[in-house]
Amino acid sequence: MTDSQTNLAWATLLDVSPPERGRRRLHDRLAHALRTSIRTGRLAEGAAVPPSRALADELGCSRWVVTEAYGQLIAEGYLSARVGSATRVSWSPDTAPPLSRVRRAPARTPIRYDLAPGLPDLRAFPRRRWADAVRTVTGAAVHYDLGLPDPAGHSVLRTTVAQYLRRSRGADTNIESVSVCAGVTEGLLRTCRALRAEGITDLAVEDPGWGRLRDAATSGGLRVHPVPVDHDGLRVDDLARTPARAVVVGAAHQFPTGTVLSPARRARLVRWAREVDGFVIEDDYDAEFRYDHHPVAVMQGMDPSRVFLLGSVSKTLSPALGLGWLVAPAAMTPALRAANLVAAAPPVLDQLALATFIDRGWYDAHLRASRRRFRSRRDLLVRTLDAQVPEGRVAGTAAGLHILLHLPDGADTRGALRAATAVGLRLADLDDYRTEPSAKRALVLGYGNISDTEIPPAVTLLREALRSPTASPPTRTAQLSHDDR
Repeated sequence: MTDSQTNLAWATLLDVSPPERGRRRLHDRLAHALRTSIRTGRLAEGAAVPPSRALADELGCSRWVVTEAYGQLIAEGYLSARVGSATRVSWSPDTAPPLSRVRRAPARTPIRYDLAPGLPDLRAFPRRRWADAVRTVTGAAVHYDLGLPDPAGHSVLRTTVAQYLRRSRGADTNIESVSVCAGVTEGLLRTCRALRAEGITDLAVEDPGWGRLRDAATSGGLRVHPVPVDHDGLRVDDLARTPARAVVVGAAHQFPTGTVLSPARRARLVRWAREVDGFVIEDDYDAEFRYDHHPVAVMQGMDPSRVFLLGSVSKTLSPALGLGWLVAPAAMTPALRAANLVAAAPPVLDQLALATFIDRGWYDAHLRASRRRFRSRRDLLVRTLDAQVPEGRVAGTAAGLHILLHLPDGADTRGALRAATAVGLRLADLDDYRTEPSAKRALVLGYGNISDTEIPPAVTLLREALRSPTASPPTRTAQLSHDDR
């Protein structure tokens, strides 16, 4: 079959029966039926129609009837034909108002350089090994693997994740405590529903922090209370003054400030959870990427009865996979499952592929290569900023996939973002992650999804955006300092 043959039942699609009183010839009736299907949108612009011989066989008529009908519609502009290619629909219903009345949105400038946070190096996704894992599990899956999935996730992946978290993150886990989910946001939504069912109505979040986590908490029925973050992480004393009995915290590497929760704050936070009979929800955001020493172990291991743990492969492999995990305290597991009866786990074959990918050591190998690449790229970004944007100050632990670039008070980060967007440079303003704007100006710069060779020209565009007429000039200068080294 050629690409012009489709799965459409053309005899059903095209009504070529004669009209009640008509004596219209068959090729005219066929042209009329095709024209009607095109005008109503049943045949979309660009769609291929079958070869004349194939359609003639389908309709039980001569090939001449079809070629005559096609020729008529080509002459009318409904179809187009090229030698060596299929005949295709070249017309679509124009339901839009006259152009003079249409307010066109301005065309977006293509992204040339991506310094926005939140993505790993998508160019380095291990395509061959992931394809090998998918191929392996597709061939090896037994028949009951292809049935209705367990809402908690396939037992093979849950076992693998529990072992991986014990080995690499210092977690206290077992297969019963692990649920598979679509990512951290979805895992938090499930957790919030379970907390709400247990009578907890207030949740604290870090400020600044990831807005989607606040949205997930609200969707889960909880009231949200922002708590400030300083150089030691979440300010637990401020948390204690809220009515919250649960808190979401990035202990190993907070987004977007890049701080690590200090040992004293970790211990104080666990004590707080016990005092209020509440819970800590640990977002293990990009914690595998630490460049000055080994990653800090998860808080969950300090008190598995009070700490939930959320993680995913979105920052290590790709967010397109939609694979994550949720580790719950044993006492909360029944409530978690009961409160999320309609929760759907990711596709089973994808779950089994991730388990194979981890079990064969490919995940660890990918993380080792990624750490080397990201460490080198981060150093390059810091050096380039030092040379080209001396009025800035880099902050944040040597970890993760982003840095914070503090600017002098009064700098117009919004204007700089507009100027950067206009030339195809993607950035993020720290204010986008705050609950209230601040006079302390900073940009959040990601280096995951940009190549090493792109960093110098990207920083040049950033420098020009900061000094463009649309952005206020810096009021003072300060030498770039490496607070995290």
